[in-house]
Amino acid sequence: MTYKIRLSAAGLHLFDRVSGLNVLVDEVNVPAEQYSRAPRYLSMALTNACELHCPYCYAPKHAAMLDVARVVSWAAELDSGGCLGVGFGGGEPTAHPRFAQLCAQITRSTSMAVTFTTHGHRLTPALADALCGVVHFARLSVDGVGVTYERLRGRPFAAVRDAAMRLRSVAPIGINMVVNADTVGELDDVAEFAADVGALELLLLPEQPTAATLGISDADADRLVHWVRAARPSVRLAISRSGLEDSVPAVDPVQGEHPLEAHLHVDATGILRPHAYASVGTPIGHSILEAIQTLRQVA
Repeated sequence: MTYKIRLSAAGLHLFDRVSGLNVLVDEVNVPAEQYSRAPRYLSMALTNACELHCPYCYAPKHAAMLDVARVVSWAAELDSGGCLGVGFGGGEPTAHPRFAQLCAQITRSTSMAVTFTTHGHRLTPALADALCGVVHFARLSVDGVGVTYERLRGRPFAAVRDAAMRLRSVAPIGINMVVNADTVGELDDVAEFAADVGALELLLLPEQPTAATLGISDADADRLVHWVRAARPSVRLAISRSGLEDSVPAVDPVQGEHPLEAHLHVDATGILRPHAYASVGTPIGHSILEAIQTLRQVA
């Protein structure tokens, strides 16, 4: 087991990307000048491209794609700055023509974990083989089951079950679920699906407002909170930062960690943002660590 070390006001953080084991030694008093410059985790939208047309999708619809050489350069900086992992999304990250090559380069040249989120419908046997050993965790988006999934995502539900099993051949998996008026009544079913396909986690994503949707209603948010409090699924639960943190039982992985120290996001045009839903951000010039410093100063 090889640990990557991250230093922060919380103490000494040890992380093993293969097992996913995290150890925080909070008895260590780290001097401020030694704090890691990079966030603990950074997500990247590799491309805005996606062949699905989910009505609640928040991803921009204009064409954009990150250059592989640029992403690899950022990854080297992030690694040296104490980042523990990068997560690729979109759009649909597997629509990037050099996705597997990118994952392989970062895994082989850094000590960070490489993860991605996918709808699963582009995951061919050849792509799965190429990703095996160079990805440490993968998330599959499953919004509802059966006819609900098929109506929202326009693909057969049987295909997403096949995708889940193929994804498990690549890396440990989790399931993502957008929770809204269409899906809130299927939380039990999606949790059962997650357990059936061997997922380790169910990540709940309360629908965010977009140009086309208002986001999750107060009534459906209340239903979600009630379910989380009462449910006893056989997979662990997680919830995105969405304004419901004070309403549901949660454990901060690093006590007292500032949101900009925990996670940042890069969109497909190369803008660094506090999170994927943020409307403002900082363009990344020649250095992503300098952009991080600038964003923290103005946010």
